[in-house]
Amino acid sequence: MEAVASKRATAMPTTTKLPATQPGLRLPASSPFDVRRVPGFYGWVIWILSTLGFLFSVPGQTMGMGVFTDSFIEAFGLTRTQLSSAYFFGTLGSALLLTWAGRQFDRHGARTLLVLSSLTLGAVLLVISVLGNIIDWATDSPVLGLSLSPTVIGFVLILLCYFGVRFSGQGVLTSASRNVLLVWFDRRRGLVSGIRGVFVSLGFSLAPLGLAMLIDRFGWQGALWLQAAVLIGGYALLALFFIRDNPESCGLQADGAAPSADAPAPRYTAANGTLRDAQRSPLFWIYALGLSTHALFGTAVTFHVVDVFAEAGRSRADAFGYFFPAAVVSTSVNLLASTLVDARSLKPFLLTMLGGFVLGALGLLLLDQSLGYWLLVVGFGLGGGLWGVLSNLANIRFFGSLHLGEISGFNTAISVFASAIGPVAFSLTRDTWGSYHGAVLCCLVANLVLLGFAILVKHPDHNRLSPQQPG
Repeated sequence: MEAVASKRATAMPTTTKLPATQPGLRLPASSPFDVRRVPGFYGWVIWILSTLGFLFSVPGQTMGMGVFTDSFIEAFGLTRTQLSSAYFFGTLGSALLLTWAGRQFDRHGARTLLVLSSLTLGAVLLVISVLGNIIDWATDSPVLGLSLSPTVIGFVLILLCYFGVRFSGQGVLTSASRNVLLVWFDRRRGLVSGIRGVFVSLGFSLAPLGLAMLIDRFGWQGALWLQAAVLIGGYALLALFFIRDNPESCGLQADGAAPSADAPAPRYTAANGTLRDAQRSPLFWIYALGLSTHALFGTAVTFHVVDVFAEAGRSRADAFGYFFPAAVVSTSVNLLASTLVDARSLKPFLLTMLGGFVLGALGLLLLDQSLGYWLLVVGFGLGGGLWGVLSNLANIRFFGSLHLGEISGFNTAISVFASAIGPVAFSLTRDTWGSYHGAVLCCLVANLVLLGFAILVKHPDHNRLSPQQPG
């Protein structure tokens, strides 16, 4: 492990003497049943619900919205740049509220937020499905007294809808699903998160193809209705009945350990740091920026995937087909890394992730060649698989769990802000220079710079296993 570079870079955050959970609108842990009566460790039930939460957030993720891009352009009378700009401002608005949402997680718990976010996401999808009718009504209605064009009305309304799906889906539903599992496991946290990541990576990677098939079969509106029904009538009820905020509230211990003084000590010894502690740490920023580069780059490519492949002379089928081999690489890397990460420093995984994104950028520049296609598959698959590992573990390992919601919310806000920039930056580059290559080159340089800084950043000694907990 690396030595401590400086007190400021690696100082442990001061332990904050606060109650284990903050008061809020938490549902009783004993309702509707006592989880201690469930055979086996209840953390595995949380694992199932956490995994489903990620998968059901797809409508709020770029791969979920990106498949509808061309349908929205036609239905709402917007250009590609106008739609990308609406996506940018909607996502940006979401990013500004995610730190606040993280505080609500710390206060009210995962159960409440998972129920509310899934209901909200489903409701917004229903609104989008009838947005064309709303635009027509708002344009022709004498009641409103507006003299705005359908384009302006459509832009404002889809912007608000993008805000809704991004905040509730990519923001709250994803973050709450991630964080609730982390507090139920400690010594096997990386492995358990990695097993979840296999299913999530595979689901995310196959989602564009699956949604494209739904659109072909039921139309874009029917595809939205089906997703809304699953969220409102399915996952919201599952979360309400089966999610529990943490093991302590149920009279249990993390990892299923016996509630006694002889229970194994935590594998890592990070004190519970505040958001301010995290913001003062260079370690936080290199991980936050490293993770957000995936959000910017990956979101841009996914949002414009059909057009990006068309520029390289490749078909729509090639564009959606790319996600499957990338999913195979991503899930394989995620599972392998997850079996190793609990006993190791996170730094090698960070460096490899950034290196993968560099390979992916080179692949995009050479996408008209077979070599470029496979560089894209391997690079983005490698980077995406490790992104799943690091996004789960970095904050709780370095800063503890007491303020995990707020810290991870701020981290997610940075990533969501980056994801807002990506699609519109690629679209403007395409409009201005007739190609996406300028934006790809910028991403390539940014990843190389981050890789250089990541090599220099030292990791603190508390990242090592304690002497009594051998590898």
